[in-house]
Amino acid sequence: MSTNSEERPEFRVWAPAGFPEVRQGDDLAKLIAAAEPGLADGDVVVVTSKIVSKAEGRIMEAEDRQAAIDAETVRVVARRGTLRIVENRQGLVMAAAGVDASNTPAGTVLLLPEDPDASARAIRDGLRHTLGVEVGVVVSDTFGRPWRSGLTDVAIGAAGVRVLDDLRGGTDAYGNPLVATIVATADELAAAGDLVKGKAEGRPVAVLRGLPHVVQPDGDTGARALVRNAADDMFRLGTSEAVREAMTQRRTVRAFTDDPVDPGAVRRAVAAALTAPAPHHTTPWRFVLLESAESRTRLLDAMRDAWIADLRRDGRSEEAVARRVRRGDVLRNAPFLAVPCLVMDGSHHYGDARRDGAEREMFVVAMGAGVQNFMVALAGERLGSAWVSSTMFCRDVVRETLGLPPQWEPMGAVAIGRPAQPPAPRGERDAEAFIEVR
Repeated sequence: MSTNSEERPEFRVWAPAGFPEVRQGDDLAKLIAAAEPGLADGDVVVVTSKIVSKAEGRIMEAEDRQAAIDAETVRVVARRGTLRIVENRQGLVMAAAGVDASNTPAGTVLLLPEDPDASARAIRDGLRHTLGVEVGVVVSDTFGRPWRSGLTDVAIGAAGVRVLDDLRGGTDAYGNPLVATIVATADELAAAGDLVKGKAEGRPVAVLRGLPHVVQPDGDTGARALVRNAADDMFRLGTSEAVREAMTQRRTVRAFTDDPVDPGAVRRAVAAALTAPAPHHTTPWRFVLLESAESRTRLLDAMRDAWIADLRRDGRSEEAVARRVRRGDVLRNAPFLAVPCLVMDGSHHYGDARRDGAEREMFVVAMGAGVQNFMVALAGERLGSAWVSSTMFCRDVVRETLGLPPQWEPMGAVAIGRPAQPPAPRGERDAEAFIEVR
């Protein structure tokens, strides 16, 4: 950063005037060089994405802007009325996929550059060839931000600039270690340039001078590095979309890693289970959490012995018995087990087999709804699960081993852990095939 005689850090930013209307096929580097021939080594040039799109012919005929947005959308992040926040084909999460219908001829829309980082590199290389200068280039676009009102420009493409400034491992002014500080330098440059570019004054380019330390001619990472990957994104979806995504991601997982499971995450999932509907304002759910390896092994050994005895009574061969028992390995290999139990407290007794049977069925349905909530919430915590019915076949053994009250009915066991591999793609099911309308 440059300094004057008083050692005052400062930089300059300005927007060159006289920039022409950009048309498909125009050489942006030459247009920028003509508008600002005094560019110097170490300058940063911030270019509005709209003129990049125009030069690259990213204008699309579309009477229906929504159709263009659909074509550019990879994933809907959040929706409210007609407004959609989506992930587009460039991996950017933004309103309307970046499809712009302003300042374009009627019946057309403007799409974002196909590869903004490549666009930035082409402009940088063109300025080097035309003016013989080493500059950084940022391609900017206007974004809204979660939890903050108003818009600001951010970098969607970059070349020759330090995109992220990783300060981890350093110390602050008081000597405290910096353990999580990574500065989005390219976004700061984009926002600074937007202060002078304006939206309608025909000044689509800004120049920042006095920040040579952010210019890096070699080792480009591009603005793509600013996009947080899905695994690290804690706010990947809007509320309703998160619920649907968690339900979609709820899969039966049969192989787990050895990573420990956060008991707090399981307890949050239990809290979600308790929101399920139940008859007569009852709370028929109980969850026994087997957090220690000793408790899991003790239960599974007892269940295995009971299961083997049942299979032998059925006349199964020893080979068939061994094969069936191996199916229970999903529980034995999981780092955490939960045993959901049904409690019929508050149920009605009619003294009539038909009505008493229906009463029990209502409670069993409520139990299933609670376990579904539980597993969907686990999926939201990025935990895999498998609901295995084994405990239902030896309830007395489970109650005795775990010291449960006699009125608690174990309704299977849920294996919980980090999936060892991504689940296979789920086959599409046509909802209409499961619907009858009367």
